[in-house]
Amino acid sequence: MFEEFKKFAMKGNMVDLAIGFILGGAFGTIVKSLVNDIIMPPIGLLLGGVDFSNLFILLKGEGPFATVEAAAEAGAVTLNYGLFINNCISFLILAVVLFFIVKAINTAKEAMAKTEQEEAAKPAEPPAQEVLLGEIRDLLKK
Repeated sequence: MFEEFKKFAMKGNMVDLAIGFILGGAFGTIVKSLVNDIIMPPIGLLLGGVDFSNLFILLKGEGPFATVEAAAEAGAVTLNYGLFINNCISFLILAVVLFFIVKAINTAKEAMAKTEQEEAAKPAEPPAQEVLLGEIRDLLKK
């Protein structure tokens, strides 16, 4: 049973999937940082110094809170729509990047398929024996 599992786990597709999953997680972290640290601060500044990660609606609890963390520490229930906006922007960036990656892969596959079709369309060279016999025939004609 262990050998069957070992064969299954070491198949090419399974290893590729694992690598893709790990890289996807790392890429997600980079996109999240891009959104939170690079994109959202200028947008917040343009909108009057708003920090989107601290936009929330207090549903249950007392007192105004400056941040989501402060509300969470006080045990308040909040609707964190600013974090939702950040996550939506992260998703859109990730979707656009993946679209371009898939588009590039499909373009490369099409180019490879076209090259293979062109090579298959070329007539095959005759065997060496036929070439030699053709040369002998030509010499005999002279």
